[in-house]
Amino acid sequence: MEERPHGLSPHLERLTLGVARVLETSPGVAEVTFVEKEPAERHAIISWEQKNSCVLPEDLKNFYLMTDGFQMTWSVKTDDTPMPLGSMVINSISKLCRLGGSSMYALPNAPCLADLEDDSDEEGDEDKPEKPHFDSRSLIFELDPCNGNGKVCLVYKHAKPVVSPDTEIWFLDRALYWHFLTKTFTAYYRLLITHLGLPQWQYAFTSYGVSPQAKQWFNMYKPITINTALLSEEADSFVNKLDPNKVFKSKNKTPVMKKKPPSQPAGAQKSHSSMTSSKTSSLVGNSSKKRDPQI
Repeated sequence: MEERPHGLSPHLERLTLGVARVLETSPGVAEVTFVEKEPAERHAIISWEQKNSCVLPEDLKNFYLMTDGFQMTWSVKTDDTPMPLGSMVINSISKLCRLGGSSMYALPNAPCLADLEDDSDEEGDEDKPEKPHFDSRSLIFELDPCNGNGKVCLVYKHAKPVVSPDTEIWFLDRALYWHFLTKTFTAYYRLLITHLGLPQWQYAFTSYGVSPQAKQWFNMYKPITINTALLSEEADSFVNKLDPNKVFKSKNKTPVMKKKPPSQPAGAQKSHSSMTSSKTSSLVGNSSKKRDPQI
C-alpha cells in the first residue's frame, strides 16, 4: 500500500478517470492523495463468494482484480491549515462485510436490523424499485461507510430460494431509509468519481437532498456531472454563492490611500474664523430687530 499525492502512473490515471488532475487545478485544493493498493488475490475473491454463498458481479470482480479497494482523499486550505473535505472509498474484499446478518455471539432476543422490516412500506410504491430487506430475503454488503453519513451497499435483493446473481447499488441513510443509486457497480463508480467525493453527495439522490452546509461545497466545487436543479435556491432558503477564487485568495491586501483635504495656513484659518463670527453676529442683530416692533 503506497500513498501517491502527485504524479499518478498511466494505469492509475485511467483508474481514477483523470479526476486527480481536475482536483489539483481547482482553487483552494491543498492535498490530493491516492492510496495505491495491490490487486486482490483470486483465491480471496473465491473464498468470499463461498463464505457468503453468492457470486460477485463481474464488473466488481474485475475491479478487485485490478486493485483491492479504492481510496482517494483531498483537502482544502483554510487559514494555512489543510482541512479534509473530499473522500472516495471502495472497501477492500476483506471489508466487504454483510449488513443485517445475525451474529453467532448475539443474545437470543437481542434487537437487530431485521426487526425494522415492515411490509406496509412496499404498498403504493409500484413505480419505484423494490427496496432491499434486512432479513433473509436480501443479502446486503457495505461498499462505502460514507464517513458516517450513511452506507453505500451492494444488494442482492432476491436471496430465496437461491441467491439471484442480479445486484444493485443502494444508499442507506442514517435514518435507515433506502435510496436507489445504480443498477451496476461500474455506474456507481462513475458517480463516485464525478461527484469528487464531496461530503454527503449520496444525499443528492434522496428526496430531501443534501444539507445546506454540503450545498455550499457543491456550489464551490461543482461535480463534473451535476444537476443544476440541485443547486437552485428555493423560496424559503438561502445559500451563499461563494467564489473559491476569492475565498482562498491571499490575505495580503494593497493598502488604500485616503485623500486628506489640503491644509490651510494658520493666518487664513484665523481670518476665516473671524469673518464667520462677524457674519453670525450681524445675522443675530438683524433677527432681533425684526422681532421687536418698538425699535
